[in-house]
Amino acid sequence: MTRIDFYHDAPDRLQAACRLAAKAAQQKLRVLIYAPDAEIARAIDRMLWTNPPTGFLPHCMTHDRLAAETPVLIAADAEGTPHDEVLVNLSAERPAHFSRFQRLVEIVGRDEADRVAARDRFRFYRERGYEIYTHNLGKP
Repeated sequence: MTRIDFYHDAPDRLQAACRLAAKAAQQKLRVLIYAPDAEIARAIDRMLWTNPPTGFLPHCMTHDRLAAETPVLIAADAEGTPHDEVLVNLSAERPAHFSRFQRLVEIVGRDEADRVAARDRFRFYRERGYEIYTHNLGKP
């Protein structure tokens, strides 16, 4: 069953996604960043070119010819991706195919609308018996 981690109180959701993707890649895990909004997908793509600040995190879009060999992918759809290890959700909605991944990462910002949507996703997962862990990113 998919393990679900909620990282809440994130000052910047995209920065948090970059850090978490880098951490997973360091652990030799493959990451899919689910960003169905084209603007968010472009922003995370730009950020991954400079994050972490001391190195480059190899990444590409799922439709790229190098996707099968790249540790971090960005996609508008979680279906049909070449791996099932870590899914980072940057959508307000629950990813349709999240349960095929070993781990789902939900990043919750400080915005009220974001927190409300996250509560709905949390409730959905809990009611279906998923193992959920919470992490506070607002702590120094």
